[in-house]
Amino acid sequence: MTTQLTLIQIDNYGPWTVTPEPRREMDLQTMQSRLFADIAQFIGSRGGYVFFSRFDNMIAVTNGIGRAGHTALQETVRNRYPVTVSLGIGTAETPAVALDEATEKIQAAGSAQDEGRTEVLAGTPLENDESTIHIAHFDVNDATGKYTDQLNEFDSFIHIERSYASLMEYMREAHGALSFFVGGDNIITVCPELSPEAYQDAIDHVESDAGVALKVGVGRGVSAHDAGFAAKHALEDCRFDGTTVEFDHPQAAAGDD
Repeated sequence: MTTQLTLIQIDNYGPWTVTPEPRREMDLQTMQSRLFADIAQFIGSRGGYVFFSRFDNMIAVTNGIGRAGHTALQETVRNRYPVTVSLGIGTAETPAVALDEATEKIQAAGSAQDEGRTEVLAGTPLENDESTIHIAHFDVNDATGKYTDQLNEFDSFIHIERSYASLMEYMREAHGALSFFVGGDNIITVCPELSPEAYQDAIDHVESDAGVALKVGVGRGVSAHDAGFAAKHALEDCRFDGTTVEFDHPQAAAGDD
């Protein structure tokens, strides 16, 4: 299995936000949100996933999207926004290694605040690749009953964010997996191939570390959409059966972590 990740970085964004004078914060938030929505629609329509990260940087799973698709994304942003984006493409069996590669490609072309670095497209996409990628969809057990219907929204948010931080760090350090909060009480993780025991260990760690109980559905596919949709169905099996770890395929197919 090989994961293709694309780092999307707004060019010269920091200086732009204060030139010729500081711009209104809500105007910046609005633009960032719209830009993410447009990129999500573009990547999603091609079977990929994109996560907002820090908004001026976004991380996309782009298996199946070639160089022409990446060029079209840059053109779309240029035509619709007062900013441009640079793209770094990395491929590896481990998502974290793929992101390292993608990051190095962009950084080698210049600083994020270098006004001379514009619309870099660096890295080589996979060609005609049918590698299987793995997506895990984590969910907080009874978040509505425990938090939403019991606590004020900010305190509920604190509990969810603690679980996210704990899971994010654990999966990154233990397995080179990348986890992203996607709203509500949901976390999506881009993973190498892991065993059921590895996922249970992650759940146990979060419950011990953050006091939040999780469950997870794991899916695989040739695109992020295929793998993610399979993970959603596996997560529904968790809810129906009262289990904590379910795969969309026989668990014996999962290799050792």
